[in-house]
Amino acid sequence: MGLALPELLGLRRAEAASGGGAGKAKSCIVLYCWGGMSHLDTWDLKPEAPAEVRGEFAPIATAVPGIQLGEHMPLLARLTDRLAIIRSMHHSSTFHGRGMYWNMTGHPSPNAGQFTNLPPSSTDWPNLGAMIARLCPAPAEMPPFVQMPYFLVDNKTRQAGDTAGWLGQKYDAVFVRPGGGKAYGGVSPQLGNLSIEPVDGIDADRFRRRSDLATALASQSTPVSQTDGVRAYNGFRQMAIDMLANPKVRGAFNLEHEPPSLREAYGDHICGQSALLARRLVEQGVPAVTVVCAAGDLNGAAGDHWDTHGDNFNRLKRDLLPPLERASSALVNDLIDRGLFDQTLVVWLTEFGRTPKISASNAGRDHFPFCYSVALAGGGVRGGQVYGRSDRIGAAPLDLPCGPADLHATIFHALGISPDTRVVDDFGRGFPLTDGNVLPVFG
Repeated sequence: MGLALPELLGLRRAEAASGGGAGKAKSCIVLYCWGGMSHLDTWDLKPEAPAEVRGEFAPIATAVPGIQLGEHMPLLARLTDRLAIIRSMHHSSTFHGRGMYWNMTGHPSPNAGQFTNLPPSSTDWPNLGAMIARLCPAPAEMPPFVQMPYFLVDNKTRQAGDTAGWLGQKYDAVFVRPGGGKAYGGVSPQLGNLSIEPVDGIDADRFRRRSDLATALASQSTPVSQTDGVRAYNGFRQMAIDMLANPKVRGAFNLEHEPPSLREAYGDHICGQSALLARRLVEQGVPAVTVVCAAGDLNGAAGDHWDTHGDNFNRLKRDLLPPLERASSALVNDLIDRGLFDQTLVVWLTEFGRTPKISASNAGRDHFPFCYSVALAGGGVRGGQVYGRSDRIGAAPLDLPCGPADLHATIFHALGISPDTRVVDDFGRGFPLTDGNVLPVFG
């Protein structure tokens, strides 16, 4: 393993002393647009470009003079004084899974140019939520990382970058599908609805006796059986027991506690109900929540997801932007109203943008990682700003180019975690948290 004990202890001390960031955020909510959100029709319109680039949508004025968004983002347009829009993101992988890996881990995937889907591996870089869960512990009774309503799939293959990788399974997300709300059309993993109420016939005393028996049986396991998988299973089993036994945890996951008017504000869609549950969870101290704002399986570009190779404009204005718009604007307003905005970082993220040139045959845009946009709000980020610019057709960063590693450094900084932090895996190996630079977007 190559580390003497003093070196290992030093790495662990460095990981523990991970302060040095802006430090206002206690939690991070990622609103992930699986499939590749068209920057040219949302965050970064080009009204002066040729017709085959600018497309069908007109820009609209926003709450901040000089900042324009696409016409089908009116709710977010009213909140641009709270947003930092980054228009100069780029990387080089044109494939969904590898682009997602880069954005969600801050590192390029193995064989970044390979076309085939890459399933998860224990050697993958950890997902952003898993890394936050490692460095920002949740209250004892709450899960540290929750993802909803789906994990990320392409043609029935779960994608690398959507797990805790070498951090170990104990930092994987708890996957939840909230009840209620219209589902995305298309194909999504069948997770079912979370139920953390005891089943009929199991009262509190019987549940306690069952869990005590399970714990006693587990303690009889021989050391040889305590593999990483067994330890991870035991950890999740104990988390499930804690969640079932704790009324506070059960209440946090119960959307019925919210007034109907607020549920309506988020929208009667699984995207909105997931965003509302995300707010409830960060309110209870969960440090990392990812909301997948799309169908879970890209399924050959068919379905309600952002892989708009065909019929780009109708799919955006009819199926994709309305639930995202309503959910995310309600989330920002709700966080502000509850005094949680400064301590919650909200990130609008995707794997890449779409091609400047529109397909003449089917009005679609194809994969394009060489320039795209993301946005941040809350957590000490200064609103009312645009960081970076793209060129006249949105094909390349014109100034202040940045990439996924820089975004990760910025997120960690907002959470009070120094980007210089080294993280130690279960084998004692130390890894730098990120090789990116913090973007100057803070107030």
